[in-house]
Amino acid sequence: MLTDHILDTTTQYVKDVLKDAEGGHDWFHTQRVFNNALLIAQTENVNIKVVALAALLHDIADSKFHDGDETIGPKMARQFLFEQNVDSEIIEHVVAIIENMSFKNSFDENKTFTSNELNVVQDADRLDAIGAIGIARTFNYGGFKHRALYDPQIAPNLNMSKEDYKSSKAPTINHFYEKLLLLKDQMKTDSAKKIAEKRHEFMKAYLKQFFLEWEGKA
Repeated sequence: MLTDHILDTTTQYVKDVLKDAEGGHDWFHTQRVFNNALLIAQTENVNIKVVALAALLHDIADSKFHDGDETIGPKMARQFLFEQNVDSEIIEHVVAIIENMSFKNSFDENKTFTSNELNVVQDADRLDAIGAIGIARTFNYGGFKHRALYDPQIAPNLNMSKEDYKSSKAPTINHFYEKLLLLKDQMKTDSAKKIAEKRHEFMKAYLKQFFLEWEGKA
C-alpha cells in the first residue's frame, strides 16, 4: 500500500482542489470512489498504489467543468505526482487511467489503453453513478445546469456520439436511459457487477415510481 504520507498529502490536495466543487463531483464523491476501488481491488490482481492514486485524483478537473477540456486533469495529476517524487511508471499509469476512465470515452472505438487497475477504478466510479447516490448526483447536476427534470416531448438519445453526449442539454430523466441504466452491463470486475445489479434494480424501481407520480397515478 502507499505510505501514509503520500495518501495524506494526496487526500489533502484533492480536498483543496475540490473545495468549491459541484455536489456530485466533490471530495465526498472522490472518497466514495476511493473506498469502492479498495473494496473491488481486494479480489483483483492490481497494483494497489496505482489504484489508490488514480481513484483519489480521477476527478480533480472534470472536463465538463472546464469547457470540455480533457487535458487539464491528467496534467494536474502528473504534475502533482511528480512533485511528490512518485515513481515515473506509476505516474504514467495513473495518468492513463484518468485519461481513459470517463463514460464519454466509451464512445471511442479506437481506445487502446487497458489495465486491471483501470477496470477497478472505472468500475468504482461507475458504481457511484448508479443506485440511490447515483440518482441524487444526477438530479444535483441537472439542477446545477438548470435542466428540466423531465419533458415528455424530448426522447432520450439512444444512439449518441461522444460529441452528442458532451453537448447534451436534455432533461435529467433522459440521462438514466442515455447512461445510468447502461452502466450495469459495462462493469468489468466481478465485485462491481454484483453491487451494480442491486443498484440497477433500485433505479428501475425509482423510475417506475417517478412516472406513476408524473401521471398522477400514485
